[in-house]
Amino acid sequence: MSEISLIGKKIGMTREFFKSGQSVPVTVLKIEKGRVIQLIDKENRGYNAVQVGYGKIKNSKLSKSMKGYFAKKNTEAKKILKEFRVKELSDYKEGNEFGIEIFKDVKFLDVRAKTIGKGFAGAMKRHNFGGLRASHGVSISHRAHGSTGQNQDPGKVFKGKKMAGHMGDKLRTMQNLEIIKTDLDNELIYLKGSIPGSKNSEVLLKKSVKNINKLTIPEKIEIFEKSKKIKDKKK
Repeated sequence: MSEISLIGKKIGMTREFFKSGQSVPVTVLKIEKGRVIQLIDKENRGYNAVQVGYGKIKNSKLSKSMKGYFAKKNTEAKKILKEFRVKELSDYKEGNEFGIEIFKDVKFLDVRAKTIGKGFAGAMKRHNFGGLRASHGVSISHRAHGSTGQNQDPGKVFKGKKMAGHMGDKLRTMQNLEIIKTDLDNELIYLKGSIPGSKNSEVLLKKSVKNINKLTIPEKIEIFEKSKKIKDKKK
């Protein structure tokens, strides 16, 4: 099941305290249950995949073709449809629902979300430029980005040049975020640190792509307490 992702809603940030007294900042996410809408096999498409639906939507907001699609699948309408490639289709069945329990034995997640839009921003804010001198001959252009191109040859501004422009509102992935706590009753998941995006924004969670050997906070505390006991015995 870890091949499939879940969609959550960012509720906000808080902190979790461990028995050791350590305070850890966490982001709280409300998870949407996913339902398998369609199984896609190699014979039809050339690859194995599972189509999953998330969230509720009114029938009045659906197009005629989508109403027919959900009626054919004999399932309630879903707001978001996503497709995930899987190795084996035998693990999945149309109509199956799943939630946080698919991350039961997972310690780290990759999170994809849209960053907060900042509108049109200058070079200093957008790219962390230092700006020009605050005195000694510089007039008006203190926060300017300076030279951008050349004179005659090649006589153009290269593509990708860091300049003023639209900032934020882009999809970004945070990798290897530790799961601090899960609340199955309320469908909440607590992840260490911050996550891109504003409150109530949509977040995609999936098992971390990289193989990570780093320890979780509870594991570190356990090792520290064991070493402490050994030191006390020696004394």
